[in-house]
Amino acid sequence: MDYQMLVLDIDGTLTNSKKEITAETKEAILDIQEKGYKVVLASGRPTPGIEKIAKELELEKYGNYILSFNGAKIINCATQEVIYQKVLPNTVLPLLYKEAVENGVGIITYEGDCIIAGTPIDSYMETESRINGIPIRQVENFPEYVTFDVNKCLMTGEPEKLEKLEIKLKEKFNGSLNIYRSEPFFLELMPQNIDKAQTLLKLLSSLGLTSEQMICCGDGFNDISMIECAGLGVAMENAQDLVKAACDYITLSNDDNGILHVIHKFILKDI
Repeated sequence: MDYQMLVLDIDGTLTNSKKEITAETKEAILDIQEKGYKVVLASGRPTPGIEKIAKELELEKYGNYILSFNGAKIINCATQEVIYQKVLPNTVLPLLYKEAVENGVGIITYEGDCIIAGTPIDSYMETESRINGIPIRQVENFPEYVTFDVNKCLMTGEPEKLEKLEIKLKEKFNGSLNIYRSEPFFLELMPQNIDKAQTLLKLLSSLGLTSEQMICCGDGFNDISMIECAGLGVAMENAQDLVKAACDYITLSNDDNGILHVIHKFILKDI
């Protein structure tokens, strides 16, 4: 197949356990961009949490893309044009805040290059801040403060609490929100009908490409939709079992240059 686009999840996929891109992988990604291939960074991270990696890979130079918030937003790095985005209904934010407080979990959203916490800052929020390299601050009245459009909220807490809360909120907001855990301690609260696959299909259409021309690589539950949608869906060796079950090919782990292996085998075809 003549693949034209490489879509990469970041954490656990593109980056190793040290949250770094190896020199060999970086060189290969720069090489395929120079040859005209499209590269998309597709992550649950907020946009500011992806931009540093996008700059490292020179996505701006080659006119390539950031897909953030698990698909709620996609931008062209060269022009900063928002290709597509979807936001949470303003009416649900007070309800989500109320559920977080009543169930003893945290809630955050994002404003510019900052994380906004509606509840006391916990260790899980600090993890989100550290992963993305952006600061976090708590506001006194979350529902009144968040008057701007947001692409997602995130609840944080003990896995046992979030497991029960996920079931409850899926029933309560059925048909109006997309709710799932990206980590045992992170409960994603997304606009309905938003996932990485749906947004990638919109990008492909704008570029005159098909899903068959796309390689998607990931390791987590939120990567399954794009892996199933792609012409070649790739799971990392370190991926969750359900991700491996959904893929066409299992590459090496994120600590063994798994993305480099994919580039050489399926794009450069020199393996």
